[in-house]
Amino acid sequence: MPISQGNPDAFGAVFDAHFPEILRYIGRRVGADAAEDLAAETFLIAFKRRAVFDASLGEVRPWLYGIATNLVRRHRRTELRYYRALMRAGPPLDDGGHDERVVDRLGAEVAVGEVARLLAGLPAGERDVVLLVAYGRLSYGEVARALGVAEGTVASRLSRARTKMREALGADAI
Repeated sequence: MPISQGNPDAFGAVFDAHFPEILRYIGRRVGADAAEDLAAETFLIAFKRRAVFDASLGEVRPWLYGIATNLVRRHRRTELRYYRALMRAGPPLDDGGHDERVVDRLGAEVAVGEVARLLAGLPAGERDVVLLVAYGRLSYGEVARALGVAEGTVASRLSRARTKMREALGADAI
């Protein structure tokens, strides 16, 4: 979707098309409390810098994810605190009282806590690639454009992260 520098109102279509997915991505990275502010800031930056966007490089979506990822990086300490808290607490307990759901929830708490611990322990570049692929569902090329790195770098970071997580969780986990 092109961004029109001559018609600022046309940016509304970019916002409408991509805000929900950028909000979800950021929310998964830093939690719901900061997500709306960071998503709004992502689009404010994109609007101010729309003249810099080079449509010949591809779609606007990876560019927006790149802005969002850079904002998340600035809030890295908050992100790491979020993963550490998730690791300690896990998902909220189900108050339904059904024995089967309680057992399932306990198993999920262990898994979520372990994955959160592993994500928190990854280097920032590897964590960004994993989360852009997993949460943003971006292709390797889109992740490369979002982070301003080569596609091969994306592949190697993802491979290293998967190997680390596979070793920590067990060979069949990932």
